[in-house]
Amino acid sequence: MPNYKLLSLTLAISVLFWSCDSEEDNSYTVPDTYSFENVSYDGQVQRLQMLLEMKSYLGSANTPGTVLDAGRLKAMYANDAAAANWALEYDASKQLKSKTFEQEQARFETLMEAIAQHSQSTVPGEEGVAGVVVSLDGAKQYLLNEKGVEFAQLIEKGLMGACFYYQALTVYFGDDRMNVDNETITPGEGTDMEHHWDEAFGYYGVPTNFPLNKDNIAFWGVYSDRRDPILSCNQQMMDAFIKGRAGISNDDLTARDEAIAEIRQTWETITGATAISYLNTAIGSFDDMAIRAHALSEAIAFTYAIQFSPEKRMSNAEVAAVLEDIAGSSDFMEMDLYNTTPERLNAAKTKLAEALGLMESKDSF
Repeated sequence: MPNYKLLSLTLAISVLFWSCDSEEDNSYTVPDTYSFENVSYDGQVQRLQMLLEMKSYLGSANTPGTVLDAGRLKAMYANDAAAANWALEYDASKQLKSKTFEQEQARFETLMEAIAQHSQSTVPGEEGVAGVVVSLDGAKQYLLNEKGVEFAQLIEKGLMGACFYYQALTVYFGDDRMNVDNETITPGEGTDMEHHWDEAFGYYGVPTNFPLNKDNIAFWGVYSDRRDPILSCNQQMMDAFIKGRAGISNDDLTARDEAIAEIRQTWETITGATAISYLNTAIGSFDDMAIRAHALSEAIAFTYAIQFSPEKRMSNAEVAAVLEDIAGSSDFMEMDLYNTTPERLNAAKTKLAEALGLMESKDSF
């Protein structure tokens, strides 16, 4: 008769050794910083720098008498170097326009044409009249349209959403960019999957050893850092980006997919919390039109950005409802910030906070 005790013992030992071997095969080191071999996201760095140049040019119109050239703005958007008059050199193949969500590209060019028209105003801005509006203490001044909207913020922060946020969370983390070759290594870039992950990281706008190093953080990196005291989001974002890249490099696609979900949710929380922060500023300075308009224009743009993630916790209709609370319309060209009310702004804040799990902290941002 067979010795069942011996067979059971042998089977148990076999399972034990198999389990140990399996763990060893699937174990790998996850670094503390974004320090991997063959990393390249130069295209993202160039686009961030392009938007920094555009931001500077747009901001020049806050000085009365400075007229913007719509043709130059659109050339900057499409990287027509001859007409853009760049301070730096950029690869001809890199541009902001082609990376913007396609259905939104015309919207930004319309905004550029409109702000150029506003900048021709020779009188101070007021309800019904485009022009520069000065804060009550005289320290700040912004070019507003006739309805009190600062188009410079809709362009800059809007592109942070419809270009950078969209590219990272929807395009590079999407199936078309993640379900690709992960074996063939291109020197300096890694595998196709690794490279796509690195490009998503590039749009976050931080150094590879962030948050220990905060030098030269840009755009989303700046707003992540501003929200960090309450959300502790800096390390969450970096841990997830590092986890996902390490997972890809070690064929651990479960870790990759977990990291994608973590980044999408944390980045969306940063976005909504930033919109709430600007709503709080506007509510607190409601009687100062320059401060109110500037803050609300930013709140509008960050709320608008929420649309561009495939795992968003707010539907597009819910985003539109928040924009309508803030400005009476979800259409940038129809928005009116002269005639909004604190009650409407508080309603917008509550909708954002409820959707994103921020009710306990909504008054603290």
